[in-house]
Amino acid sequence: MRGFRWPPPPDSGPRTWGPGPGGPRTGRPALPEPETELVATPHGVQLERLVTGVGDPVTVFAHGLGNGIATTRPFGSGVAGRRLFFQFRGHGRSEAPAGPWTYLDLARDLRAIADLGGASRAFGASLGAGALCRLLVESPERFEKLVFFLPAVLDQPRGPVAWGRVSALLEAVESGDASAVADVVSLELPAAVRNTPAGWAYLRQRLDQLLRDGLADGLATLAGQVPLSDATALAAVTAPALVIGCAGDDLHPVEVAEQLAAALPQATLHVYDRPGVLWSERADLRGRISGFLNE
Repeated sequence: MRGFRWPPPPDSGPRTWGPGPGGPRTGRPALPEPETELVATPHGVQLERLVTGVGDPVTVFAHGLGNGIATTRPFGSGVAGRRLFFQFRGHGRSEAPAGPWTYLDLARDLRAIADLGGASRAFGASLGAGALCRLLVESPERFEKLVFFLPAVLDQPRGPVAWGRVSALLEAVESGDASAVADVVSLELPAAVRNTPAGWAYLRQRLDQLLRDGLADGLATLAGQVPLSDATALAAVTAPALVIGCAGDDLHPVEVAEQLAAALPQATLHVYDRPGVLWSERADLRGRISGFLNE
């Protein structure tokens, strides 16, 4: 039976062990990382930013915990206008001020990038969705359109499975052990693609970034926090919203997506029937996001 192994074969694999074909199979290499910039913010934290596209409208994209610009960019393909991608504090080249941090701090990061770039629309994935919710409680009319992808938490703490995965990733990155980081990151991949060329390319890209830039210790305190004291505070948000969830996702319970959609007055909820949609439903997901934002 094929198993996950690290380091990967030099030709991107997969290779097999035991009977059966074992020749090299080359996969499409990961795209080179684009040149980013560090921008100063009104609250004194320099944040890493990438701007793509031209013209209006402008959309800001907020990533999940332990992720960043590279993993968020696919969501913007097909979205019209200018697109602002950035790294929250403690991620990538963004600064990591002394902690502990809260979702209010993340909301300030998101607001700063949105304000500096003139964004009128916002996308938030997982941790980014929580930061976006926190910003909207303070400024419910800030954006004209909203997309929430796999919200992980609202007003109730994360479950033990999610807490364990976050803790394992932070510990692995802190250790600097590539094999340990690979073991944790590989869980982000559906089992069917973990030992494929596409899976290895994704894994390499994630490891290169995580082992180069690391993750700040302050992120550990966020895993046990909630962005809102009461989700009903979102009732003042009148902008059209698209909320996307997945059944069977332990890190992003579908109940959280359902609760968020119910709390937002102008929300549309779409639930995929299984996790791993970036691999199994990539074209549909991109089309759904761009169609909503571009219409």
